[in-house]
Amino acid sequence: MTATAKPAKALGIDLGTSGVRAAALADDGTLLDMAAFSFPNAAAGRLPSVWWAGVQSCLAELSARLPFKEIEGVAVDGTSGTVVALDASGEPVGDALMYNDPCPDLGIVEKIASEAPTNSPARGATSALARAIHLSRQPGVSKVVHQADWILLKLGVSAATSDENNALKTGYDLVNERWPDWLDACGMDIALLPEVKRAGAPISEIGAATRLFGIPATCRYHAGTTDGCASFLATGASAIGDGVTALGSTLVVKLASANPIDAADYGIYSHRILDFWLAGGASNSGGAVIGSFFDAQQLKFMTPLLQPDKPTGLNYYPLNKPGERFPINDPSYPPRLEPRPADDMVFFQAILEGITSIEKSGYDRLVELGGPKLQSVRSVGGGAANPAWTNMRQKTLGVPLLAARSAEAAVGTASLALAGKARWL
Repeated sequence: MTATAKPAKALGIDLGTSGVRAAALADDGTLLDMAAFSFPNAAAGRLPSVWWAGVQSCLAELSARLPFKEIEGVAVDGTSGTVVALDASGEPVGDALMYNDPCPDLGIVEKIASEAPTNSPARGATSALARAIHLSRQPGVSKVVHQADWILLKLGVSAATSDENNALKTGYDLVNERWPDWLDACGMDIALLPEVKRAGAPISEIGAATRLFGIPATCRYHAGTTDGCASFLATGASAIGDGVTALGSTLVVKLASANPIDAADYGIYSHRILDFWLAGGASNSGGAVIGSFFDAQQLKFMTPLLQPDKPTGLNYYPLNKPGERFPINDPSYPPRLEPRPADDMVFFQAILEGITSIEKSGYDRLVELGGPKLQSVRSVGGGAANPAWTNMRQKTLGVPLLAARSAEAAVGTASLALAGKARWL
């Protein structure tokens, strides 16, 4: 992508599951340029040194193509719940624990279960708080921070600073905007945790490491967000009632709400972003079910032959194995994929119809729990490119399916820096 005549005003850095991306936006939100750095393998993606190498690579690539002299804000997003322990010099102590790593010490998980509020997202086997407590017990630990926080430190932020989106699963109290006292009872020394600001809030003027890329000294770092929240913002969704559906290996729905929606039984919790709350849930259904029956070549052949105007009526609930978490919470909920018709085309369409029905039920569940009426849906993920499925979904959801501005989390993070400047500076 090449730069336009518009100057770059905001820079967003995304640390995702497969690599690092950086996006530069103009002051009206126009994407000017992007750079990407892929992790060579899954093991490398766990290494803070590789995260930092990726950030440096992306910034060097972008700055070689696009002047940074008018950039006013920089923000970073990271994978939600990825934590790393640091020594007094700010360097990692041992390995990071990733967003999907279970805590190695089950006793910590059990202690959190006995002390944390019922609806706290800090509970569970993959609790970020549990991982943070485990890391805090290593010798020589001075701080325990989130992935995005550490990158900000490397870029030049003087003191460990997080955003409340990344801090949520570590137990941060969004209502009182503080680390709650019950963390001590769980074994977490609150003094080891970073300061927390609202997503998009200014933190400080930039440091020397960032100025090396030609960014002016007057530019500010802004508190970032999680990669999931950044992806929502990237689509352009922001009004109350705006929904975003991710049609990937799993089905994820998110809804912009005027008030928080929290229901731990369904895996639902809410992030605060600027002037709205973002609530969502993830089903065990999705593209992984489709992939268990058909390969890419088959799907390419069958997709143009779908007939969304002729429903199969098979009423499937597509799951690869028993168990659902949202919009139904039942660990033994059975898959419903029978009877299987002889025609693979009909079977494929029935699976899509089933996932569509789950999508609608997901939004209905969020509304039932106190969310706003759904007004529109933007779609990301591989399934978003299927026009017949889009037709099917629009009829079922009964709201406009709008084009996503972008599917890149880095774009959402850069837009958060723009919005933060307008709101706080």
